[in-house]
Amino acid sequence: MLALDFVQASDFGRVRDNNEDYLGCVLPETREQEHSHGWLFALADGVGGQDKGEVASSTAVETLLAGFRQATRGEQLRTLLPRLIQTANSKVFETGLATTPGGTRMATTLVACALRFDRVVVSHVGDSRCYLIRHGRATQLTRDHTLVAEQARMGVISDQEAAQSDSRHILTRSLGNGMFVNVDTTDHSVMKGDVLLLCSDGLHCAVPAAGIADIVTRNSDLNAAARELIDTANENDGGDNVTVQLIRVKSVERVGMYRGRPYKLA
Repeated sequence: MLALDFVQASDFGRVRDNNEDYLGCVLPETREQEHSHGWLFALADGVGGQDKGEVASSTAVETLLAGFRQATRGEQLRTLLPRLIQTANSKVFETGLATTPGGTRMATTLVACALRFDRVVVSHVGDSRCYLIRHGRATQLTRDHTLVAEQARMGVISDQEAAQSDSRHILTRSLGNGMFVNVDTTDHSVMKGDVLLLCSDGLHCAVPAAGIADIVTRNSDLNAAARELIDTANENDGGDNVTVQLIRVKSVERVGMYRGRPYKLA
């Protein structure tokens, strides 16, 4: 069976007087739900500089969680997650229109990962990230939807220049700016001992991937790891909200697929 440990934590940082990050999860209550739906973790970062970022982020996550709970039994996660994020995008957009007589612009990033059997599906919009930490190394499973990240991918600027740019927070994609949004989705295998980390840019802009991997690898206690990640982000920067979810894989259930149905492997 798939067995997980997880913790989640969020901090205002040292400058902000409100927290526009929001997180949540759906945990299976029975073995049957573990097989039919799996586990879901989600994190959103309301876009600063626009109205009601905290409303946008909470609306996106709660819409996603509700949709996951109500999903058809056994629906493929690879198609389910982007569909639910599209629904969350529409909800954020419609909530902004209904907030005031003239409407209010609100937007948010969103990153989500769902686990079932021995696989994780990651879907995201914006620059909130998901890392896979394995054997002391952090691999980024998402790609930032930001202006400088797009420039780095095209070779216009270097990765180092992108990380130091004053424009690194300018998003090219977010939830809530229109009725439809392009969602990136990837599928990966997981192994016993892997740790998945979801985080807002308050963490990854302040702590490099190598530092994140070191902190998580050194701390067998996930609560201690989360606390050290947030403390380090605040010491290095502290100018933004910092939010993390840590999911450790304790065991996996190896399966194959036949005509969309899982079967157990020896």
